[in-house]
Amino acid sequence: MRAVIFDKELKYTDNYPKPVPEKGEALIKVNLTGICNTDFEITKGYMGYEGVLGHEFVGTVEYINDEDQSLLGKRVVGEISYGCDEPECEWCAVKNYRHCKGRHTIGIWRKDGCFADYITLPIKVLFEIPENVTDEQAVFTEPLAAACEIMEQLHIQPIQKVLVLGDGKLGLTTALALHAYNLDVTLAGKHKNKIEIAEKQGVKTILSANISQGAEYDVVVEATGTASGFESAMNLVKPRGTLVLKSTVATGKELNLAPIVINEITVLGSRCGQFIPALTLLKNERIDFKPLISGIYDAEDAIEAFEKNKEKETLKVLIKF
Repeated sequence: MRAVIFDKELKYTDNYPKPVPEKGEALIKVNLTGICNTDFEITKGYMGYEGVLGHEFVGTVEYINDEDQSLLGKRVVGEISYGCDEPECEWCAVKNYRHCKGRHTIGIWRKDGCFADYITLPIKVLFEIPENVTDEQAVFTEPLAAACEIMEQLHIQPIQKVLVLGDGKLGLTTALALHAYNLDVTLAGKHKNKIEIAEKQGVKTILSANISQGAEYDVVVEATGTASGFESAMNLVKPRGTLVLKSTVATGKELNLAPIVINEITVLGSRCGQFIPALTLLKNERIDFKPLISGIYDAEDAIEAFEKNKEKETLKVLIKF
């Protein structure tokens, strides 16, 4: 089958072995995939992963190796991690597979990803896509679920003010998701054309250079992925407010964390999320992701798609299989 793999270098091949589903797994024909910044980081050595890349996909179930055939022929999306399912695993017991020590994460850790004609996944992590949701919308389910995770972790009151820092894919998706929950959210970014995408869907926006440096916000979501963004977030959250970290800031720069202690700020790490809330928002047409799509490439042009993803003005690049 066709596949995009990383094996010391990024490669496209049309001769990769087609996977065979184990008991409890489904064989999924991949229709559409999305490039995430994590995929790019893997090509620079992140996680030491080698194999088929990709973890954001829409596909159609062609075969199920299980008595439960309810998803056969259905369009599906899949959570990126599945656990060990050992009886003593506290994380698998509550279906929070992302923290299972024995987990597999597609395209990232111990499991081939979705940049291929086919992928196999346990049926327990597959979700049927509502009929009114297009592939181009559904492919955003995983990043949207990650944004919705904030609402699972933190109760934000309607009267509280929320600021999202960063106008990349992560920041835009987070701001649109929080707005869909009818919260008072403002998106701050450096690029007027990017923040306008959220503005046109009802989100309040502001250019980063115009933000008042006073601590005005009850909740600040850091989605810039930079040390300077983290420092700004600390200064913008109210005393006893909450700082949500959605991006991983890997830097050797020294950070002054004193404001966290002085202002008694709660710091909340937030990563992956459950798919049902995200699919519900898509079904109810609360968010339009079409303006975030910077290009759709055929599988054979995947290397070109990765180059497009590197461009500063690019948001989301999709690959068709």
